[in-house]
Amino acid sequence: MPSSPNAYLLSAVMLCALLLCAPGAPAEDAPTDSPAGDASGEEEEMMMPSDLLSASPVWASILGATERHKKEFEEEFKKYGFKYIFLEYYNNNTSLPARCSHYNFSKEACLHRMFHGLLIYTVLLKYVEKEYPGNSICKEFRYYGGLLINLIKRKMRNRGQVTALTSSQEAQLLRDLDNPSEYNRRMTAHSILRQLHYFLLEGKTVITKKERRQSQANRTVTPITFNQMLKR
Repeated sequence: MPSSPNAYLLSAVMLCALLLCAPGAPAEDAPTDSPAGDASGEEEEMMMPSDLLSASPVWASILGATERHKKEFEEEFKKYGFKYIFLEYYNNNTSLPARCSHYNFSKEACLHRMFHGLLIYTVLLKYVEKEYPGNSICKEFRYYGGLLINLIKRKMRNRGQVTALTSSQEAQLLRDLDNPSEYNRRMTAHSILRQLHYFLLEGKTVITKKERRQSQANRTVTPITFNQMLKR
């Protein structure tokens, strides 16, 4: 036991230093994921590996389905010599959902864009199924896409800001895709499937990067010396 006032003071200071340097102590200068002015508080959220959206096995299942599209497309149009890259330049006059941005984009903004985009693709795949009844990618998306939408929704802070399309909006979206040419209808269907794949792939990449940075920020501890403690 300490036997003098100075010894008591020294013990208290050392105890404070140990507490501040503990793994769970907050980091004063930890990097954040949010752009300037974003007060979402993402840097305060503790993320365990099991809680990471990017770690969900749903991604592998849904991307495994959309990856098959390349082979299916090239098999159908091999007599024309079309390669998968051809779809990148095909203009179907449709504004498909924008992908998540790697730059100046908070995780919350990416979640909103993913959520809204997946709801739209859910409608667009009805058009694909009309041209290709029984399409296996559409069937798997209905199941795994629904799971992913629910996972994303649980991670969003402002869920009420994104809503599903109304029945009239859905009908208009599908009417805008219609075309008297069978060739153009089928190319549009393939274009939708290709864009869906890269929408998912890009979204997972961005979310993985942001969750990794967020987890690193939570583990970062600002070093503090014993002399700095004495000055406080």
